[in-house]
Amino acid sequence: MTKKRTSASKAKTKAPTKPKAKPKTKARAKSKAKSKPLCLITGASAGIGAALAWEFARAGWDLALTARREEPMLELAKELKDEFGTKSHILPADLSKPGACTDILARLDKKGARVDGLVNNAGHGLTGQFLDNEWQAHKDFLTLMLEAPTEMTHMVLAGMQRRKFGRIINVASLAGHLPGSRGHTLYGAVKSYLIKFSQSLNLEMQGKGVKVSALCPGFTYSEFHDVNGTRGAMKKLPDWMWMSAEEVAESGFVALERNKAVHVPGRANKLIAAAAGALPDQTALALMRRNSDKFRTD
Repeated sequence: MTKKRTSASKAKTKAPTKPKAKPKTKARAKSKAKSKPLCLITGASAGIGAALAWEFARAGWDLALTARREEPMLELAKELKDEFGTKSHILPADLSKPGACTDILARLDKKGARVDGLVNNAGHGLTGQFLDNEWQAHKDFLTLMLEAPTEMTHMVLAGMQRRKFGRIINVASLAGHLPGSRGHTLYGAVKSYLIKFSQSLNLEMQGKGVKVSALCPGFTYSEFHDVNGTRGAMKKLPDWMWMSAEEVAESGFVALERNKAVHVPGRANKLIAAAAGALPDQTALALMRRNSDKFRTD
């Protein structure tokens, strides 16, 4: 659930820019690894993925950045190198394609790079209702949003556990805490899965040096709604419901270092998630039925 980041005046959209330097927090502990750790970030070309790259770089990590678009990642890597001396591996890839995870990790292995951190952020939304899209579109969506983060995690987690050091963020969504909506049928379902997946991994990795967290942002300034065609509908929402990608990333990084299994950033989002959990199922579904059309496109 994201919206393109704007300038301070929130005039009109422009590409996410270099965020202002933020004060370090106590939660940003230095890595216990002897060498400089490396974090692999999917969907790193813009939005929350790019903002999390800044957080990890600021904390002393090197990076492996992957997304479909190479140019924004090259620009991001240059900014991070200039600011922090960060080394970044640029790995253009489409995670909706079979074998993409294996290929990415093989390319890193050839470079002698070891993955100590993972951010599963790549994703998009499908407009309309379930039968409005061909099965291939749904299949690609599930490969990207569900299979890829699960496979990538499985491929790197054993090494993290063996070395007794690792960090994993699964970027879920506030939608994962809410009842199903009319339209965007698979989105909330997949995000709910990522939340439960992260909770289980967090429990399994207790005492093993690996921290796992599901980051569940609400409406966020980024390119998401331009891509899925809901920009017009999103303009109906009041400003207090929105966060910047940088705010989400900073909050999420702190939650990760605290080993918080599930983190909902922002006071308004926390209230919404709590209310959704407290309401009887039928009441919550009725509210979603009444409000789905306001923020969905057919």
